[in-house]
Formats: sequence, structure tokens, C-alpha cells
Amino acid sequence: MKLIYDVQDKPKFSQVLVFAFQQLLAILAATIAVPAIVGNGMSQSAALFGAGVGTLVYLAFTKMKSPVFLGSSFAFLGSMFAAFAGAVSVEAGYAGIIIGAIFAGLVYVVISIAVKIAGVKWINKLMPPVVIGPTVAIIGLSLAGNAVGDALKFATNDGGVYAMGTKGWVGFVCALVTLFTVMLCSVYGKKMAKLIPFVIGILAGYAVAAIFTVIGINTGNETLQIIDFSAFSSIQWYPDFTFLKAAKGLSEIDGKYIATIAVAYIPVAFVVFAEHIADHKNLSSIIEKELLEEPGLHRTLLGDGIGSMVGAFFGGCPNTTYGESVGCVAITKNASIITILTTAILAIVFSFIGPFVTFLSTIPACVMGGVCITLYGFIAVSGLKMIQNVKLDENKNLFTVAIILISGIGGMTLKLGQVTLTEVACALILGIITNLVLSKGKEQE
Repeated sequence: MKLIYDVQDKPKFSQVLVFAFQQLLAILAATIAVPAIVGNGMSQSAALFGAGVGTLVYLAFTKMKSPVFLGSSFAFLGSMFAAFAGAVSVEAGYAGIIIGAIFAGLVYVVISIAVKIAGVKWINKLMPPVVIGPTVAIIGLSLAGNAVGDALKFATNDGGVYAMGTKGWVGFVCALVTLFTVMLCSVYGKKMAKLIPFVIGILAGYAVAAIFTVIGINTGNETLQIIDFSAFSSIQWYPDFTFLKAAKGLSEIDGKYIATIAVAYIPVAFVVFAEHIADHKNLSSIIEKELLEEPGLHRTLLGDGIGSMVGAFFGGCPNTTYGESVGCVAITKNASIITILTTAILAIVFSFIGPFVTFLSTIPACVMGGVCITLYGFIAVSGLKMIQNVKLDENKNLFTVAIILISGIGGMTLKLGQVTLTEVACALILGIITNLVLSKGKEQE
């Protein structure tokens, strides 16, 4: 892929601000969704602040060579619920999620030390392109349902079939306007339009949704009201940092609760480790630089782990590298590290601007669904591109790819005690085992 801006390129300052705003829009919905899902008074502004600070930490550890943003991780949702459920008070629950993030981050630190000692050749042996390619594709494909569900947010899901209705169609029109605006800007736009298709697309979708909403309010027709403007009546003017609440609950923490937190967080960190490798392999293929070699897997792990700790300290949510950010880099062909750095700074600054955070939170799910169809699709395509040079006429490769795709697309998710192996983790583990068994048999033959 020929990049318009490579990792170390420095666009003009005015352009960087727009590019960074686009990255922020790409990662925003998921980043502020995690605290909203967990509830218990968690702050969306604080999560945005934590994501920004966590990204700065990641960039520092990776020597400003890995252009990806860190946002709130969905993988730890169950762990966060467990932290609050096992606590004697909400304040103790906040202390628990910080302790849990420290446990998860330490897992990354330990693995990082092991990788520094042993090198990364074993990673390449366990996860050659025939394994990592379809796994990256599964990351995108596993999110396909989320993108479609958001695009059809206002339709009624009846056993997997969407019954549209008036509001369903209105929302779907907004999603399509967003989707086609992004595509047309990316394909036919001039240089600047090609670089900011998501900004233009989201603004176009929001404008159409706002027109429908205003008409609906004036006519009393609720089926046209796509945007919830009532959110502006309860603006959170500043971040409500997690550590402020956690400090009040520290006295209620005991050994039994800490053990519960450890069991809830540590195993999940090992699952997310597999996705960490897949994300960085995907990003490596996009920027055509092997990130596991330089700056090195040990540095990306340290950046992710320490960044996750710091992010949770401020916002409560452990962070992870975002596929949406990688997809944004792939589509816009802008891998400038300055863009990611500026995005992190904007996230921190905007977290203190209550009306702006509220405005961003009012972007309708259907509009973000239109964007995410392209973002998640590009992740899937990036994975498939990794196997274009793999000899699929050899059965050992064919079986490896087939098993990863079917188990991942089929939604193979396994719950082992407190640990949930996602479809990505299950597909990757099965793929590694299949490739090792069949490769060994080939060597013996």
C-alpha cells in the first residue's frame, strides 16, 4: 500500500488538526461506549482522557514508530462488571478496576520481558501469514454484526431479520449517506478529501439526521427523531477521574477481593495478547514496516500494558490498540505518527470541554454504523491480503485458513470459568495448533 503520509512524515499543522479529529471520531464511539455499558457512574469524559494519556504512554514506549490509538477495551467488560459486583461499595469497585488494570498491565510487562530475552522468531513460527492473515480478517469480520446493527439501530431485530418501519428506514438512510460519502470522498475526492473521508462522511450523516430530527420535533413525529438533543441538558463539564472515587474505597479492599480481581483480569490479558499481535501484524502490513522487529514486540507490549494501567487510573477502562484506528490509517493512507500524537492531545483537551464531548456522544449510532462498515471491512480485507502469497493449493495451508475462518465467523466463543475466549482468540489458537500439527506431518513425510 502506497502511503500518502508515512510514519515519520509531518503534514502541515492545520492539516494535522483535521486528520487528528478524524482519528478521534473513528475511535470515539467505542471508547465512550465502555463506561456507558459498565455504568456505576463511570465517566465518559474520564475514559476519553485516559485513552489520550494511555496513547501518549504507548507512543513513548514504541519510540514514536507505531501509528495506532489506544482506546477502552471491550475485552475487559466482564472483568469490570466482576470488580463492581464483588465490591462492598461503588467506591471499592472503582479501586478494584484500577487494581485489575494493574494486574492486566503486569501480564504484558512479564510477557514483554520474556520476549526481550527470547526474541520474536518463535512468534513468527507460531503465527506465519497463513495463521495471522485469516485471524486479522476475523477481527474485522467478528465486528461486522456491530457495524450492521448500528446502521440498522432504529429497525427492529426479529431473530436476525430487521423489520424496518419508518424510523428504521430514516436511520438506514442516514447510515447510507454516511457510507457513500466516505466511499466517494475516498475514491473520487481531491487529496484533502481523500485524507478526511470520515470527517466529511460523519458530518454529512449527522446533518441529514439533524434535518430529520428537527422536522420530527416540529411535527411531533417521533419516528423522524434520530438525534437525542436532550443529552445537552445534562452536560458533564469536566472528567470525573476514577482515582478520585477509588481513593474513598481503598479501606474496604481485602485479600479475598483482590484475589477475585486477579482471577477476573489476568486470564483476559493473555487473550488480549493474541489480539495485540494480530493488530500489530496488520498495522505492519499497512505501513510495510515490521513493528514486531522495530520498535519490537517487547516495546509495543510495554506501551500497551503501561498505557492500559495509566488509562484505567484516570478513566477506569483498560486500553488496547484499536482496530478502528488501524482501519482509518489503511483507508486514508495516512500513517503519520504526528497525527496519532495530536489525536491523543485532542482527546485529553476535549475531555474537559463538556459540550463537545456531549456533541460527540449525540452522533447517532446509525451514522457511526455507516462509517464502521468501511473500517471493519478494511480490517478484514487487510487480513486477506496477507495470505495472497500463501500457497492455498497445499492442503496444510488450506485447512489452516479454513478452520480459522469458519471458527471465527461461526462465532466460536468459549467460557472457561471466569475467562471468555473470544472468537478471535479461539480461531487463532485453533489455527496455531492446526498449522503446527500439519506442518510437522509435512516435515516427517
